[in-house]
Amino acid sequence: MTAPLHKARPPGTGRALPDTQQGMRRRNLARVMHAVSAEGSLSRAAVASRIGLTRAAVSTLVDELIRWGLLEELGPERPGRVGRPGSALAVSGRGPAGIGAEIGVDHLAVCAVDLRGEVRARAVRRGGNRGRAPEPVIEELTALIHRVVAEAEQAELWPAGLAVAVPGLVARDGRTVVRAPNLDWHDTDLGALLPGGWPLSVDNEANFGALAELWLGAGTPGDFLHVSAEIGIGAAVVVDGRLLRGKRGFAGELGHVPVRPDGPPCPCGGRGCLEQYAGEEAVRRAAGLEPREDLVGLLAERAGAGDDGVRAALRDAGTALGIALTGAVNLLDPETVVLGGALADLSPWLLPALETELTGRTAGPACPVTVSPLGPQGPLLGAAHSVVRAVLDDPAVVAERS
Repeated sequence: MTAPLHKARPPGTGRALPDTQQGMRRRNLARVMHAVSAEGSLSRAAVASRIGLTRAAVSTLVDELIRWGLLEELGPERPGRVGRPGSALAVSGRGPAGIGAEIGVDHLAVCAVDLRGEVRARAVRRGGNRGRAPEPVIEELTALIHRVVAEAEQAELWPAGLAVAVPGLVARDGRTVVRAPNLDWHDTDLGALLPGGWPLSVDNEANFGALAELWLGAGTPGDFLHVSAEIGIGAAVVVDGRLLRGKRGFAGELGHVPVRPDGPPCPCGGRGCLEQYAGEEAVRRAAGLEPREDLVGLLAERAGAGDDGVRAALRDAGTALGIALTGAVNLLDPETVVLGGALADLSPWLLPALETELTGRTAGPACPVTVSPLGPQGPLLGAAHSVVRAVLDDPAVVAERS
């Protein structure tokens, strides 16, 4: 799978760098990387024009980036241009790669993404993880990681970092799963279980899904509410192109917003939570289906064939989603709501009821609802691309690690 090139972003939106001469140089290196990444290929002169530096300054920066293996020269630009043709630059398809991993309730997945945004290796293991201890799950995930890294190394790529998406609350340390109700994990330090040697970040799967939408989605605004679903339902809030994480980093737990306070008990300890009406398992039970792999595919197939029971279950799930989203939209006033994960594949049957509730209950003008083109791949791609973004935001770290 080939992902779109990274969207350009203004300087200063990555990790903070010191306001010194060295910090300015690192910021300018990042500006060059983002400019070339956004366009696919550019000459030194074009880069200088876009970022407002002299050609001599840009040439020095480019030479460093080429030496580090982050940029490569493609040869003279196409003929027909006025003046002497420059040499076109492109982000290298070799060198650093982002390793993304996802721990799902019913699967494990790992992929490697190069600096151009292309997925170069992938591995998936289907099977339930609910109720399993973290150690054997991480052992299986580690085997997938090593398989993907080995395949990436054959393509002259090396891991710049590892990012892991999980269906639960993650502490501010970026490695500890505080609570994952659908896995039954509590206070689990994944940093102590995962392979060392690479920078590690762990985050909620909805957050990574929202970041993938922000970076890879065509025309996605900088302010939106991203909702995704598997067994559980997660959400992430993006404001001004940044995740709104909350004081403890737990913002976005839409799946545990009660839509019927006297409803069935939820693994989180509450009752009548949205997940009990709109999560995959809840829809399966309401539709009278037996557990199976690719449940979403089955639901979509049955709904498309006119199965009244499945359509009714999806309609009820859409109603519950609309009720929960109304509160979030009234509180946050996002520019749009984006449906991702399993919800994207089931949107034809969820959206009518969802939009009816949202339109009828929202205090202001109706908030548009769009469907993510990334679907269930969002969290995994977001995890891998977060590592790639870290390299683009501060390419000098590559030289420091070599």
